[in-house]
Amino acid sequence: MDTLPVLWFVVIAVLWLGFLALEGFDFGVGMHILFGTKDERTRRTMLNTIGPVWDGNEVWLITAGAAIFAAFPLWYASLFSALYVPLTVLLLALIARAVAIEFRGKVHTRRWAEFWTWCLGLGSLVSSFCIGAMLGITSTGLPIDANGDRVGGPFAWVGIPALLGGLAVVGFAIAHGSAFLALKTDGEIRERSGRVAATWGPLLLLPAAAWAIWVQVAHGGSVLSWALVALAVAGAVFAWLSGRARREGRAFTGYVWFIVAGGGSVFAGMFPYVLPSTLDDAFSLTVQNASSSTYTLGVMTVVAAFGLPLVIAYQAWSYWVFRRRITPGMIPEAHVVLPAILRAR
Repeated sequence: MDTLPVLWFVVIAVLWLGFLALEGFDFGVGMHILFGTKDERTRRTMLNTIGPVWDGNEVWLITAGAAIFAAFPLWYASLFSALYVPLTVLLLALIARAVAIEFRGKVHTRRWAEFWTWCLGLGSLVSSFCIGAMLGITSTGLPIDANGDRVGGPFAWVGIPALLGGLAVVGFAIAHGSAFLALKTDGEIRERSGRVAATWGPLLLLPAAAWAIWVQVAHGGSVLSWALVALAVAGAVFAWLSGRARREGRAFTGYVWFIVAGGGSVFAGMFPYVLPSTLDDAFSLTVQNASSSTYTLGVMTVVAAFGLPLVIAYQAWSYWVFRRRITPGMIPEAHVVLPAILRAR
């Protein structure tokens, strides 16, 4: 088996795991802003916890998609053409969420803030579900033929794996967002978020655990993939116990541990497949038959060796700069900025 396709499968897995670990709490905070409170100052406090980092976290999603396109073009073509409907919904949800974050504070009226709050919360919910559904389908298979084309209508992807993957990412995002808010805030928000993570954390992680086990059973998991499942369970227990003890930093670390080990078990369990066919195993796309040429992968490796460490270093620096807790008292009163012509009057 060639080394470079395997290397890029691992790189893509790392990119997806990095995205889930970082953007997961972003999505969770967005849902907490909508469903967790109606107080405007509390909502603004929550939003400020992710304000400096949310757009940088989405870089991991873009990079993961671009890496699939360049390293495994057949995987990209089959997956994205078969999933036009959920991917279009995902794109619209990501746009609504991003615009909501930027526009919510531009006008100080209750109706304006409420509208963009709903866009933010529902955009986070729909985005996390669609991403989870796509990953769930990728790991369990699609009805694709020998040409990599989907067999069936536009909703041939709908099924238990898509639902399970979607619920897995939504549940993880809510739990991870709770731990992040408990870590980044103080006062009532910290207490309420800590209680959510400590009380509902295990239940919220159940779909993700079921998804990981499903992949192992479906593909005959290896020793490595089952070991990662065990590590994921240990991470979930660690996060739950740390949350109950109000050790917010450890609880947050435990959720990262859970998604990295659990997501890693999914990728390890499906290897060497990148997109299994539910029609005939002979039609399945693998690391070898779906990859680009050795020359292309070699050039990509050189570029990634320089670019990826820079991205990681920059993000680590930004998290360090904005590491302090945020309290509602730090949020100034909303004010209206009048146009210059009106101020002159």
